[in-house]
Amino acid sequence: MFKVWFVAGLVLLALELFVPIPTLLVAGVLGIAAIAVAGILALVPMPLAIQFLIWAMISGGLGWYSRRFVPKGLGKIREADEALTISEILPGQTGRVKYEGNSWKARCDDPETAIAINEKVYVLRRQGTTLIVMPEHWLNQLNQH
Repeated sequence: MFKVWFVAGLVLLALELFVPIPTLLVAGVLGIAAIAVAGILALVPMPLAIQFLIWAMISGGLGWYSRRFVPKGLGKIREADEALTISEILPGQTGRVKYEGNSWKARCDDPETAIAINEKVYVLRRQGTTLIVMPEHWLNQLNQH
């Protein structure tokens, strides 16, 4: 079992380092824990259930500790960022906006407001993979009152 844990740890560490998808240190933490279990097994043989328990405890501890290295607010939308509609957003329905160079599904925060194509909107928040937006002219009207 020593070799299995060691190889699994190396594979997870390689995944963390070389795969372009950010794993937010999860694969690395699991890999380090697997190599630690391999080291413990080299000194003390133990049942498989105990090995998994030790791996889970080390992974949990390292995962908790590594949170401080992940930037706060990762994946959050900054308040009131601008976007441009690339398709019409009908009342209560979704359309598409161009936000930070990418196409996003978007819905107007006001379910009774339609937004035309090529209109500047402000991103208020994100719900899953959908941006919640308001048209610029609507926000300008609020500021005038």
